[in-house]
Amino acid sequence: MKVLQWVSGLRLGSRERHGLIVVSADPQGVFKVAKEGHVRLPAVVRQWCGLAAGDRVFIVAEPASGGLVVHPPAKLDELITQAHDAVFGGGRE
Repeated sequence: MKVLQWVSGLRLGSRERHGLIVVSADPQGVFKVAKEGHVRLPAVVRQWCGLAAGDRVFIVAEPASGGLVVHPPAKLDELITQAHDAVFGGGRE
């Protein structure tokens, strides 16, 4: 939050891109940074990527674009599988 300079009460918007959730500051946004400095994704946003309340995710701040990218577990599995396939030839070696 510090890198993005997001503070409690900042309105946020979100969208789904390639199985990832992109969160950015948006004056018309429907949710906010919590007073504890947390970003709690609304249920409808979690449903986009099959997330359940309490699921662990990998979050990357992108200061250049001013947003966060949320990587759900299924997407991480996919990315790791692709990387391993590239390194090991997808089991063909």
